Amino acid sequence: MSARPPRRLLAALLLMQAALYALWFRDDRHLVAALLVFVLPPVLLAIGALAGSARAAFWAGVLALLLFCHGVMTAWADPAQRGLALAATALSVLVVFASSWSGLRARFGRRG
Repeated sequence: MSARPPRRLLAALLLMQAALYALWFRDDRHLVAALLVFVLPPVLLAIGALAGSARAAFWAGVLALLLFCHGVMTAWADPAQRGLALAATALSVLVVFASSWSGLRARFGRRG
């Protein structure tokens, strides 16, 4: 098995993240800004991940950490949006693991 991050899984998670944020902000009065900040970056990183870019995987992890913080803060502060915020938080954790796959495998994988 390859030590590279699972490209398709990472891309799928990023696209799910983009879809979740597009759904979340669909009625927002600042829709264009929300799309540029929350939807476009995961879509672009998904394209990079499918192309096998290690930089895309790294930046996907960084973005996921930021979106994790956003999800936690929103879940805490706004009970009406808690469901979407917790879904975004869970997706962010999955993106961090998928983007860190090679490092995790190197650290915890079998030696032999």
